[in-house]
Amino acid sequence: MTTSAVKKNNFLPPNLVSNLQDVLSSRKGNIETESKEETSEETSSSSDVLVDNTEKECSKPIVLVTNGDGIDSTGLTVLVDALVRDGLCNVHVCAPQSDRSVSGHSMTPSETLTVCSVDISGATAYEVSALSGALFAWSKPALVISGINRGSSCGHHMFYSGNVAGAREALICGVPSLSISLNWKKDVSHESDFKDAVDVCLPLIQAAIRDIEKGIFPQSCSLSIEIPTSPQTNKGFKITKKSVWRSVPSWQAVSANRHPSGGHFMSNQQSLGIQLAQLSRDASAAGAARRLNTQKKNVEVESVGVARKTDERVKKYFRLEFLDKEQEDMDEDLDFRALENGFVAIIPLSFSLNDELETQTSASKWITAALSKDD
Repeated sequence: MTTSAVKKNNFLPPNLVSNLQDVLSSRKGNIETESKEETSEETSSSSDVLVDNTEKECSKPIVLVTNGDGIDSTGLTVLVDALVRDGLCNVHVCAPQSDRSVSGHSMTPSETLTVCSVDISGATAYEVSALSGALFAWSKPALVISGINRGSSCGHHMFYSGNVAGAREALICGVPSLSISLNWKKDVSHESDFKDAVDVCLPLIQAAIRDIEKGIFPQSCSLSIEIPTSPQTNKGFKITKKSVWRSVPSWQAVSANRHPSGGHFMSNQQSLGIQLAQLSRDASAAGAARRLNTQKKNVEVESVGVARKTDERVKKYFRLEFLDKEQEDMDEDLDFRALENGFVAIIPLSFSLNDELETQTSASKWITAALSKDD
């Protein structure tokens, strides 16, 4: 009886237990509500940050990078990397999958082009089997940059240059553009010179992006930027005139054993004497047949030599090379002369010869103002 009484005395009254349960339940609900509110606030905050970042990315101007040397070229790689790190623009890339130097404004009508996405950190990139467009969602980029080309595009070379053509095609479409070339010298230049070339022209690229948005970049104008062989020791930017300088084209005969199909070429040569001898024998046999049948009427004799005529042709191989020659023009304001003297030569390009002087004047004023702002 005593034990049972003690146990009964340890029980709490039912109404008190009920009140305690209500209090605990209420507290638990408040804690869960506060936790949900905190989670909701954190999620909302994260979403806001993501939206802000997305809006910032979308608000950046689009810069399209192309070239003539191919998408794997060092010049394009270091240029894209610098633009991505700079963060002023969204970088898109469209470049040939192989070297298309000296292709100029070549077109590929009626051809099916192969387009492959390429993994370039921070950029949207495609490689194409020929120069092409219509790969991106936008209709026009804010700026097109073509380069960095391995070799100068001064003088008449700019008419052949695939690099300059990329910028000029943009100009045709009404898009501001820059083409950049490094005056590469065999046995003198190094791959690291491309990075130095980017460092030299990056302030000008930044100024172009900034002023295009403001609407004060020179209209109907493309700037061809020529970086000297030693970018780090350049003497500064200089507006120059387009010269008539060009390398001398020279067609060099290539021996058959240096050509991929040289073996086939040699076999044709070796068999030529045999083919001629066979034709001679066939012609003799045909002549004898005609003499034998002169007394017969309505008999036609077909030359066996004609029937056995071969389609094999003699092949020769040549390679086009460009030879440098000394230029006599000593005008210091010409593009190639300024480049040789260590300046970064800038050649304003337009399509109208009547506007050439006006284009050069407006480009000169813009470059002076743009570089002074950076200083």
